[in-house]
Amino acid sequence: MQLELLNEQGQSSSKYEAPETVFGREYNEDLVHQIVVAFQANARQGTRAQKDRQQVKHSTKKPFKQKGTGRARAGMTSSPLWRGGGRIFPNSPEENFTQKINKKMYRAGMAAIFSQLAREGRLAVVDSMKVDSPKTKALAAKFKAMNLESVLVIADEVDENLYLASRNLVNVLVVEPRYADPLSLVHYKKVLVTKGAIDQLKEMFA
Repeated sequence: MQLELLNEQGQSSSKYEAPETVFGREYNEDLVHQIVVAFQANARQGTRAQKDRQQVKHSTKKPFKQKGTGRARAGMTSSPLWRGGGRIFPNSPEENFTQKINKKMYRAGMAAIFSQLAREGRLAVVDSMKVDSPKTKALAAKFKAMNLESVLVIADEVDENLYLASRNLVNVLVVEPRYADPLSLVHYKKVLVTKGAIDQLKEMFA
């Protein structure tokens, strides 16, 4: 699979031969959807809680007599049928949202995403991604010169300068190959991969 090789100005200088096992796979929409949803679900935390009829602070006194009123019988106002009553099936802080994805499925899904990005022209290769100083302004100017607004950079090595320069840019994310996730790959408009990172991606997802 031949990918665009970009220069410092963001222009396609030549083609780079990438492994077909990672960048030349067929697109499996169902599998990609499954791993993206699982990634989002696994990031959720059970921090919400609701009260059942036992935990709601209400009087246990019978609100009105059993017969003669014409209304439905009621035992206490904490009933889920009443406004302000407890929930029948309340959310619990211990709720577990994790979804299991097999390693083989995850590797195939990630390779399918990389392949589709390459076919759509949203993925390109650069020699390296380095900055001389931890200045956000310098890195922002570099991406502006390359005509990139929303970009995910997968670098073989993220040094301190590159990390500090990129962390305040809203539409820029710089990660190493092991931290590349399916949601970020789908979200950003352009994905830049360094030559050294392609070898690591081949070991991970081929």
